[in-house]
Amino acid sequence: MNKFLLVIDVQKDFINENTKPILLKIEKLVNSNQFKNIAFTRFINDVNSLWYKNLNYKGCLTKEQQQIAIDTKNYKIFDKKIYSSLNDELKRYLIENNIDEIYLCGFDTDACISKTALDLFENNYNVYVLKDYCMSHKSIELHNIYINNLARLIGKNKIV
Repeated sequence: MNKFLLVIDVQKDFINENTKPILLKIEKLVNSNQFKNIAFTRFINDVNSLWYKNLNYKGCLTKEQQQIAIDTKNYKIFDKKIYSSLNDELKRYLIENNIDEIYLCGFDTDACISKTALDLFENNYNVYVLKDYCMSHKSIELHNIYINNLARLIGKNKIV
């Protein structure tokens, strides 16, 4: 088994009282040597984005807001401008590194985690969501709703 940890959007702009405790857990997980392959994603926003124009979201516009909040240890970072992390660059990485299990953690369970999990599932990847290593910056309640929904949509055994 070639397991891969994808750390999604653990950026300074998403750190608050809800996510900070999870950030520390993610950092320990990254440092634990449980995964041979680890990569990070970084959400990039700009004034021309749908998030800025339609949702009035002004986060992740600056380099400081976009900065990953833990040491990436020179692991690969995939920049993205959409909710999902699954793009051609990630697909190539998965093939090149012979990845057969993908484990997701990070922020936000209700957006980027869910969208990535669903896209990986629909593209026939063996994906797992590490529920205790994910969080919504809005609330634990929102996190729990989306974890329960993911269990229904990708399988209870895929939520670990």
